[in-house]
Parts: sequence; C-alpha cells; structure tokens
Amino acid sequence: MAEFTVKDHRQEEDLFLRRGLIAGVLVIVALVAVVLRLVQLQLVRHDHFTTLSQDNAVKLEPIPPTRGRIFDVNGVLLAENIPAFSLELIPEKVGDVAGTIERLKGVLPITEDDVRRFKRLRKQSRPFDTVPLRVNLTEEEVARFAVVGHFFPGADIRASFMRRYPLGQDTAHVVGYVGRINEAELKEISSSEYRGTNFIGKTGVEKSYEDLLHGRVGVQEVEVNARGRVLRVLESHPPTSGYDLHLYFDVGLQQEAIEALGEHKGAVVAIEPSSGGILALASRPSFDPNPFVEGIGSEAYQQLRNSKDKPLFNRAIRGQYPPGSTIKPFIALAGLETGSIGYTTTRYCPGHYQLPGQSHRFRDWRKGGHGSVDMNRAIIESCDVYFYDLARNLGIDQLAKSLSGFGFGRKTGADIYGELGGVLPSREWKRASRGQDWFPGETLIVGIGQGTFLVTPLQLAAATAALANRGRYLQPRVVKSMEVPGSNEPPKPPPAEVTQIPVTKSKNWEDVIRSMTSVIESERGTAHRIRSPSYRIAGKTGTAQVFSVGQNESYNEKRIATHLQDHALFIAFAPAEDPKIAVAVLVENGGHGGSVAAPIARRVMDRYLQGRQLVAAGR
Repeated sequence: MAEFTVKDHRQEEDLFLRRGLIAGVLVIVALVAVVLRLVQLQLVRHDHFTTLSQDNAVKLEPIPPTRGRIFDVNGVLLAENIPAFSLELIPEKVGDVAGTIERLKGVLPITEDDVRRFKRLRKQSRPFDTVPLRVNLTEEEVARFAVVGHFFPGADIRASFMRRYPLGQDTAHVVGYVGRINEAELKEISSSEYRGTNFIGKTGVEKSYEDLLHGRVGVQEVEVNARGRVLRVLESHPPTSGYDLHLYFDVGLQQEAIEALGEHKGAVVAIEPSSGGILALASRPSFDPNPFVEGIGSEAYQQLRNSKDKPLFNRAIRGQYPPGSTIKPFIALAGLETGSIGYTTTRYCPGHYQLPGQSHRFRDWRKGGHGSVDMNRAIIESCDVYFYDLARNLGIDQLAKSLSGFGFGRKTGADIYGELGGVLPSREWKRASRGQDWFPGETLIVGIGQGTFLVTPLQLAAATAALANRGRYLQPRVVKSMEVPGSNEPPKPPPAEVTQIPVTKSKNWEDVIRSMTSVIESERGTAHRIRSPSYRIAGKTGTAQVFSVGQNESYNEKRIATHLQDHALFIAFAPAEDPKIAVAVLVENGGHGGSVAAPIARRVMDRYLQGRQLVAAGR
C-alpha cells in the first residue's frame, strides 16, 4: 500500500517569502547603485563626460603647414620636405607605456636610442601630445604594424613631411637645420601657431627665418568614434605654407671653396660687393645636418661634439681670429684720411721698432728689415715697422674710430643665426673688460692686426667688400628673395642696411687699392703667385700668431706643433677696377697667407668670374 507525503504549505510560504525578500533587497540595492551611478554621471561628473561625449563626436584637429623650401641663386634645392612615416604614442591613451614599448619591440626594430629619444621628448611634451618612438619607417614596417595595430591602443603610424638637406655637409653651416621643439622653446613659441608641429629651426637660415619658413597652422573639424578614429571631415580651414627662400648663395662656388680648403681647417666667405649678398660661406670641417632633424643618436652626437676638429663650430661667423696684416690697408686709409702720413712719405725699417725711452723691440717679419719704404711698398711687402709707426702716430682712439667704420668690433647683422662680433681693442674696451689702462705698446700691436684684436671671416669679407665699394658698406645678406608657393605676390627681398664710410678724398681710396693690386702684380708682392691673366686682383695677405714669441726667441715653424702654428689669411676683390666679388680666407695653422690662403681665394674668384664669362660666351 503506497505512502503519501503531505506538503507543509506553511513552510513553503515562509521559504517563498524569504526568497522574495532577499530578491527584493537585491533589486533595491541594485537600483540604489544605479541611481548613485546616475547621480555621479549626471550631476557630479556632468561637465567632464559632456566634454568627452562632444570630443567623441566632433573634434578640432590642427593641420600643420608645409615648411618653406630653400634654394640657392641658381634654383638648386638646399632644403626640402619629403614624406615620412613614424610610429607615435599618445601616453595618455597608452596607459602602460613601458609595457607597450616592450611589446612593440616584437613587431618593429626599436633601438635603445629610439627609447632614450622617446623618453626625452615625452618629458618635453604634454600627456595628450603624440610622441615619436620610431621614425623613418619603411613601407614594410608600416604594413607590419598595420596588421597588429588594433592590439596597441594609443599607438599609431603618422604620415608627415620631414626636412631633408640634399647637399648635407656642403650647406650645413649656411642653411642650418631643424629639430624637435624642446622644453625651453615651448615656453617661447606661440602654442596656437605650432599646434601639430614638432619641428623648429635650430641654426643658420632655418633659425633666422623661422617665422617665414614655418607658415600658418590650419584646422579641421572632424567626426570621430569612441576610440578616437576619424570618421569624416566636417569642415576644413587649410594652412598657409611657409615662404620659399631664394638665396644669393651659390652652391657651385661653395663647393669650390670647400674643395680648395682641402684637408685644412678654416673658412672662406665670398660677398657680392654691389648687393652685400653672401655668395659662399664655407666652414671646414663640416657635418651632415640630416640626423639632427629627428634626433641624432647620443653616440654619434658625442663623436661630433668631442672631435678635436670641431665640425659643429661655424668658423665663418663664430671663429674669432687676429686679422694679421690683412688689416693694414684699412689702417693705411686711416693714415691718409687723417693726414698722419702721406702716400709717398717714407719710413726706415731696420727690422725692428722701439718706442722712445723703451728697450723693448717690436720686430718686423723680415729680420733684416725693408730699408726705406713708402706706403705703397709697405703694403706690397707688408712691412710691420711702417705700420707700427703709423699706428703710434694715429693713436688708439683714432685707430678704433677708423676701424669701427668698417664694421670691426661688432656683428655685421647678417641674416645667419649665431654670429659673433669679434673684438676691436680700445681704451674703453680694455677698461670695461679687464679693468686696466691702455699701454702705448698695445697700439703698435693693433697696427699689425695682432694681440687682442679679433675678427670673424664674415666681418673681414664685409669690410673688404666695403673697401671694394670705396666706402659703401652693405650689411651682408644670404636671402635674396622670398615667395609663397602658388601665390601671385612678388618676392619680397629683406631690407639691408647701407652706410657710407666717410672719406674726404677719393684719391685715398684709389691709392690704397692701387697698392693692394700691386700685392698681386708686383714681383715683390706677398701674393704675386696668384696673378691672373684674365682679370686684376686687389688683395692683402696676413699671418696671425697663435702664441707670442719671446723677445729673444725666434719662430721656427718646423719645431712647433701644428695646432700652435700661425693662421694664414687673405682678403681680395676682383676685378680691381669693377669689383664683382670680395673674398676672405682663413686657414687655421696654415702658415703664410701668400702661399696657403691666397691660392684658395684665387680658385674661388676664378670659378665665379670665369664661370660667368663662359656663360656669357655661350660655352
């Protein structure tokens, strides 16, 4: 007989009620949690999420302008923009930056230099800025990342234009280079104008004309999804490209100057006297500016920085050297103009010069002396004793005044960033810089371009051009004209300052220039070896001491270390009767100006003048 179990309805009701109560409590807790979350989202963080939602829908993106290009006088491209791809991270979106970089190493070849550069640039950037990790990716590397890119939020491939310098070392010290904007520059530049731009001019023309080369940033309104991907462009205001710059600078002439310098360290500056245009500005040794654009590796940079040859040093505008005897034509002109001496007035040179009442002998470069010399012979043979005496008669105050008219002692104001101004000694200068009085013997030393008297090759070239112009001094310029690509507006040449050096008698100019011509054409001239059958050259040699030789000692070039040997200098302009080019050459530790520096200038002048003649003749 089957047994029947009677259900306990009361127990079941209690169980049901307990379960219902628990479920109700859970529902209420869940509803409370939802309400609290809604309060947080809608009230507490309303502004934040409103902004995010708008950013996820519509976003303003900067459009960086295309940087202006740089051309030489013949249209040769010196600085261009080439397309390039880079792998960039947005630290704010990446999260675990270090872990992401380690995983990316399995996809792309990322070096320690890449990582160091990334860390340095990240410190200089804002959290939401893109920071390059790897630059100059190949097409294969771009494709490789595209396959796995969705695994790396906050990392993306960016296509942009990169600066390139096709002629590398030949133009590095003139054109300069651009580089990543650093922390100090971020504080100085306009954040609105440089939105979306990572590069800025660092040296040379790139630095001097940054405002014009950079252009004006554009902006576009885009629709993006929740992951920040652009869906479509809603509105766009295109950027304004930077100005293209056309220079007076002639690459062919520059390469001739570099080749003529050979293995010597030194500088060559060539100027067009009629315009002040810088035709060549060579500094040797040089360096390749291209690695500096994205950030040169630390090892490579240290090699350049620590090199005893100083390839990063622009000798043409920052090298400060005693002018030596190249200063003598300028002092001769001062003597004629002030009436301190006449062109035919003679002085006797026994091989040394003494101030009255003093035993110290200021020696001439020729041990036995030159005998009786007038101004013409003193310039031709570079007689030191003649110019010791002339400097003493002029006095340091008049010397400083006359030489300052040719731009010595101050920057030329050329449009190349980084120029130094040299030193023109005077009473005021010595008192201000050393707190000492001026001594008569120092005036004699200034008279032959030695001692504390320092000039740059650019200063010397600009002064030589003024001499060629019979006193018309033009501020040296490297940029000839500028234009906006695709625009009908005419090129706008930059303004150049012009001053006239006051000389009362034109004959004084002609006398000095005649003597400078004889430096080359006379058999006694210190540069007679560079005489040209095609045109006449006016010039002056110079030799500048690196260290002082004692009163009872003699200079022996063969026994002196190379780095202590004299510097060789030469200034010239040609044709002498109608100057088209003025040149200054400085060869560090080169020895004699006539045998080392003068032939370099002759090659540069040949290239410029005879090259023009060949073009005119149709050959």
